[in-house]
Amino acid sequence: MNPSPAFGVLLVNLGTPDEPSPKAVKRFLRQFLSDPRVVDLSPWIWKPLLNGIILNTRPAKVAKLYQSVWTSEGSPLMVISERQAQKLTVDLSATFNQTIPVELGMSYGNPSIDTGFERLKAQGAERIIVLPLYPQYSCSTVASVFDAVASYLKTVRDIPLIRFNKDYFDHSAYIAALAHSVTRHWKTHGQADKLLLSFHGIPQRYVKEGDPYREQCFTTAKLLAQKLALHESQWQVCFQSRFGREQWLTPYADQLLAELPAQGVKSVDVICPAFATDCLETLEEISIGAKETFLAAGGSDYRFIPCLNDDELHIELLRQLIQEQALSWV
Repeated sequence: MNPSPAFGVLLVNLGTPDEPSPKAVKRFLRQFLSDPRVVDLSPWIWKPLLNGIILNTRPAKVAKLYQSVWTSEGSPLMVISERQAQKLTVDLSATFNQTIPVELGMSYGNPSIDTGFERLKAQGAERIIVLPLYPQYSCSTVASVFDAVASYLKTVRDIPLIRFNKDYFDHSAYIAALAHSVTRHWKTHGQADKLLLSFHGIPQRYVKEGDPYREQCFTTAKLLAQKLALHESQWQVCFQSRFGREQWLTPYADQLLAELPAQGVKSVDVICPAFATDCLETLEEISIGAKETFLAAGGSDYRFIPCLNDDELHIELLRQLIQEQALSWV
């Protein structure tokens, strides 16, 4: 009988539809947009709007967007996440001189967070480190993961010992990995007039109610700019993926990109530091849609810098985060 591992790791990301079809997208959006951490409007207002309008009109449009980035292997987010888990397993096992199981759990879609826990349990893991792949904390992402973990624990008699990583927006290994990604891009493509750091947006109201996300995004941006020795005129923060009519964090990425050419900025490099893995929001919204906006406004050169994905320095960052959490367990 194999000895139980010292601990197991649950890597958590947002998730993806099972396939790029309207039916699968509708199933995914229903789960995603029903999370009160994501949309905290009164159910009496939100549910009729969600079920009566959004889920009957949006899935077909979103499915077409997924089809534009889907690969022969499947959803980019899922394919890359699986590579991250595989590489991290190798690195952790070498670090701790034993097999450390790593499983995926998605907040929405498959495999679920419950499934990830059950797979770790089947491998004998009685201590589990939960690592949400969101560098900056937000109630709409990290807290949602925590809620799902708590919901799972309510269903089991003998709960595992849990350690939960809240954020890593200013971790030195994270900033180093981002800087390496940018400098590697510059060596190949040259440096643009401006580096845009596009973070996923959240409603402005969340920040007023205590969410630290905006502050953490700007801290990440400033640390990266310092690491790259950039003047303040050479970089700028913006926010993407707004939804609904409520005021979200500004400046909005699409509006900024439409304005920059008139300000004399003809070339931009765009990186999305809030995303650990390339997905629809980076591969379609930023790499394709935002590029069209910038060029149509008079820009001449638009270059997207991929997410950290399964890059060696990114896996090293994740290994360090887990090793820090695992102190006293091994």
